[in-house]
Amino acid sequence: MTLFDPPAPLAERLRPRTVSEVVGQSHLLGPGKPLTRVLQSGRLGSLILWGPPGVGKTTLARLLAGEVGAHFIQLSAVSAGVKDVRDAVAEAERERARGRRTVLFLDEIHRFNKAQQDALLPHVESGLLTLIGATTENPSFEVNPALRSRARTLVLQALTQEDVLGLLRRALQDERGLPGVEAQDSALNLLARLAEGDARRALSTLEVAATLADPVTEEAVTEAFGKHLPAMDKNGEDFYNLISALHKSVRASHPDASLYWLARMLQGGADPHYVARRIVRMASEDIGLADPQALRLCIAARDSMEFLGSPEGDLALAQAVVYLALAPKSNSVYVAWKKTVRAVQEGESLPVPLHLRNAPTELMKGQGYGKGYAYYFDDPAGSFAQNYLPDGVQLDLYQPTGEGWEARMTERWRKLMTAHEGVDG
Repeated sequence: MTLFDPPAPLAERLRPRTVSEVVGQSHLLGPGKPLTRVLQSGRLGSLILWGPPGVGKTTLARLLAGEVGAHFIQLSAVSAGVKDVRDAVAEAERERARGRRTVLFLDEIHRFNKAQQDALLPHVESGLLTLIGATTENPSFEVNPALRSRARTLVLQALTQEDVLGLLRRALQDERGLPGVEAQDSALNLLARLAEGDARRALSTLEVAATLADPVTEEAVTEAFGKHLPAMDKNGEDFYNLISALHKSVRASHPDASLYWLARMLQGGADPHYVARRIVRMASEDIGLADPQALRLCIAARDSMEFLGSPEGDLALAQAVVYLALAPKSNSVYVAWKKTVRAVQEGESLPVPLHLRNAPTELMKGQGYGKGYAYYFDDPAGSFAQNYLPDGVQLDLYQPTGEGWEARMTERWRKLMTAHEGVDG
């Protein structure tokens, strides 16, 4: 081994050689499970492997192809294009002439655009290519329906801490790994926790830590691992799952959970402007008139974040999130607004009653515009007695709740309803 011929990374050296060596995914590889049945039948159909990084998607694809004796072609959608697909098709045709089937493994399949995915369709449909696509993103959103319908989607799960710990111990014992290197149990336990189910990251960190200390210590693991940034793909499903968890925790009045999901987003690199906008939305949607102060506070938090920037402004967002979680809740305006928009979209356009129209010209006055309008401050009783919708039209849109400020306004709302009763309907 020379400087010009360095060893493969530890994760590559320890890649399982048989299906029996695969760690985790017992829901797919256990007795009677989907992939076990596939291997027993010897008939491998197209698959989409969906799961987080470092859980063995590439390894599994290689092993499946090997188990059925298929030729294996690997492409990455990050760098491959339609030309690479054509080359793979030509290679598969040559293999078929020799009596051998071909598995095309397409890593990061979600990065292929629609045209690139469509280029695969006829060859998958004809059986020339058995496609195994790997993705960290939800295939429902990122893979074309036509291609998705021709492949079975299997969900891979993040490895447990016990799984990762077993891999780390194997790495210290296997001749392909780091034989002779010692590691403290506490260091391995720390690394298994930090890796968050990502075997590749765990093994890469162990390899670096082994160069820093022998035996490997917790301090060496911490230094090798670097700053711990929580996992979040800013353009993927995880991002939207996190904002959903934040919103629903606020709605459920759970400040601890709200703070946690907020921190996961901000520490994971989410745009704080986006988070601030969603917090303002929560104030209107879920707190509403139960506490009108909530919206003002959230606008102030957004302004503070813009003025201070991150991380100083993050505290203002945290303050707003805790306030919203503890505030009384009302979605009465949210519900009323949805009803109103539906009424406008699905119903006829109601004319404005003549007495409610402006009459800036004599012609308009002659048409009856503004005639009989009762100005509230001059004639409160007459103002209440007017129709504010066309004759015969009644809308039941707003219903106050019994929460917070809105509960105190309910009595006034009832009096208003009584005053208008029989007028707008």
